[in-house]
Amino acid sequence: MAEAARAHVPIVRLEGAGKTFGNGTRALAGLTLDVRAGEFLTLLGPSGCGKSTALRLIASLTEPTEGRVAWREPPRPGAIGFVFQEPTLMPWATVAGNVALPLRLRGTQADDVSARVTRALARVGLADFAASYPRELSGGMKMRVSIARALVTDPEILLMDEPFAALDEITRFRLNNDLMAVAAALRMTVVFVTHSVFESVFLSNRVVVMTPRPGRLFAELPIDTPFPRDERFRTSPEYAAQCRRVSDTLSQAMEAKP
Repeated sequence: MAEAARAHVPIVRLEGAGKTFGNGTRALAGLTLDVRAGEFLTLLGPSGCGKSTALRLIASLTEPTEGRVAWREPPRPGAIGFVFQEPTLMPWATVAGNVALPLRLRGTQADDVSARVTRALARVGLADFAASYPRELSGGMKMRVSIARALVTDPEILLMDEPFAALDEITRFRLNNDLMAVAAALRMTVVFVTHSVFESVFLSNRVVVMTPRPGRLFAELPIDTPFPRDERFRTSPEYAAQCRRVSDTLSQAMEAKP
């Protein structure tokens, strides 16, 4: 019974979380949000609504000025992976060197570093590019390196801040497909920030729609289509209907008053 009850406790919860920056900008106000184990959760909302701030609160990259971030269990070192909007790769280091950085900062032994880097690169389809440098890679490949770097610590939760926003549509679709496959294979929890209604519906178990700044939870929309999803889903009437539902909710959120 205790184990069953524990399974229903979110792995992390924002409880009335607010964030006001030193310049007076209030990014979040009273955001309460559960993140459940194994789900793909997308935060959707207009620019400046606090989506990225919510991710940074979960990652402990910033602290709330009101409310709190409550973990079911204190996260172990390396349990949180973070993928930023820009790949932020070190230009002087090889692909393998960039991916190895989190492990080297933790003092992981060399043999273990090599094995983990090889495994992470294979997961993102870059096994043959370990010795390449960032300048030799396309934009999509650079983002794959960034994802591999986040995966190399075997995280339990992966936080992704609009990672595909700057990519062309074909590359973005391909990376959506690959990300979904990796998340399923690793049974990983993902919290994903995007402006794209279409991306949110394709990837997610649940879409959280946020209001304009200060960001608050406006609606939670389940996306019940079973995984795996493929191109047939992208062109299906069901996908179109789900996108309309999410788009209509986003339009309503944009008109919500603080």
